[in-house]
Amino acid sequence: MKYINTPIPQHLNTFLLLIFFLTSCQHQQKTQGVTQEDQHPNIILIMADDQGWGDTGYNGHPYLKTPNLDAMVAEGVQFNRFYAAAPVCSPTRGSVMTGRHPSRYGICSANCGHIKKEEITMAEWLKERGYATGHFGKWHLGTLTKKVLDGNRGGKPEQEAHYAPPWEHGFDVCFSTESKVPTWDPMVTPNVEAGGVKKTLVEGGPYGTYYWTGPERMETNNLEGDDSRVIMDRAVPFIEDAVSSNKSFFTIIWFHTPHLPVLTSQKYREPYLDLSEDEQHYYGCITAMDEQVGRLRSKLEALGVAENTMIWYTSDNGPEGGTRTGRNQGTTKGLKGRKRSLYDGGTRVPGILVWPAKIKKASIVDVPCFTSDYFPTIMASLNESPTDLNRPFDGQDITGIYQGRQQERSNYIAHSYSKQLSLMDNRYKLYRKNEDQEYELYDLINDPGEQQDLAKQKPDQLQEMVNYLNDWKSSVEKSAEGKDYGL
Repeated sequence: MKYINTPIPQHLNTFLLLIFFLTSCQHQQKTQGVTQEDQHPNIILIMADDQGWGDTGYNGHPYLKTPNLDAMVAEGVQFNRFYAAAPVCSPTRGSVMTGRHPSRYGICSANCGHIKKEEITMAEWLKERGYATGHFGKWHLGTLTKKVLDGNRGGKPEQEAHYAPPWEHGFDVCFSTESKVPTWDPMVTPNVEAGGVKKTLVEGGPYGTYYWTGPERMETNNLEGDDSRVIMDRAVPFIEDAVSSNKSFFTIIWFHTPHLPVLTSQKYREPYLDLSEDEQHYYGCITAMDEQVGRLRSKLEALGVAENTMIWYTSDNGPEGGTRTGRNQGTTKGLKGRKRSLYDGGTRVPGILVWPAKIKKASIVDVPCFTSDYFPTIMASLNESPTDLNRPFDGQDITGIYQGRQQERSNYIAHSYSKQLSLMDNRYKLYRKNEDQEYELYDLINDPGEQQDLAKQKPDQLQEMVNYLNDWKSSVEKSAEGKDYGL
């Protein structure tokens, strides 16, 4: 073949340069991670620990100051009926990670079971789709070390089967504790008045629950002061690194606040000096956590990724039943029950979503939703579905609900804890304390405090829900036997 060197006409040369310029701009936009309709959203899941449904400023608390949570509901979605999947921490955390009820894989309570290797976690699923994944804060889904006595179960030979750290379940970067730590100076044992202090611990000595960043890698630096700040100091660099690498990121931030031991510094007690010392510490540590939520959102803005980042906020269960001096500091805002109860006070928790690219104005959702809904909803944001994973899911995609297109959820919310059972549809709730008790039935629309039992007045409604609950229990039992995994 003979090549001919023919000059390009000037007008054609200008045209080609224009095309090259436009193409370069489009490529630059994509590589810089500019928010575009076809880009996967960044995902941040924030969870407080033992924060009651009434423990926010936006929900009318008479004293508590949470300006950054208030700002989130002023811009995004406020879920008025959002539920934890359990009335204690570990099972709820399992529901977030899998979209499935934790009894399906053996997490019956706190310090019970672990995330099994056969489960498909949200981190694993997103990592396969190119996400950078990071876990920061409380894990409580298995032990983190085999060699060091740590937390409630870590390092004990009889607990070795429960070794299930986040770095073995899809997380690239970790800064994680097995279980609770003090809300101030998290590595140091506080005074017993802070609550949650074992008699074997010595004030001022090691608390005995450590932060881990990988296999037998214990963190020892920058662990003083507010625990929420200590956690955010690790989450922010992870996000910065993901943005600089042009990667979508999945970030779990599971604060310990306001779980016992509860204490904070004078700075955060200052707004509450007219209240008791116990209240100063309790409200102060929540305000300190709220400050870190604001810090996170400011950082997302500065990095230019706030627009296409969805942030979900909730708590793992209702408020503790006893605190520093035995008084109930957290509030359910009149709901019946507290932590460990399947009445609404034990499971109904704060629920917030902001995602500026998709949520343009504030709204309030009164349809019941819960933590098992996270995974299916996030799948839907990537145009995929739980049906592809070939196992029963308890959550559902709630995109239509928070967008206002769907006025009811399509499946029930089932709870099982200890000997208690409950089942909820859009209006009614079935509850049983144990097998020796009769089922109770409540109309949560007209009776959110669960004071009037309608079981005898609405026998058909009662029986319909009992039948469903029995079928659900059978499904959970099959899952617990490993049948979801083909075993």
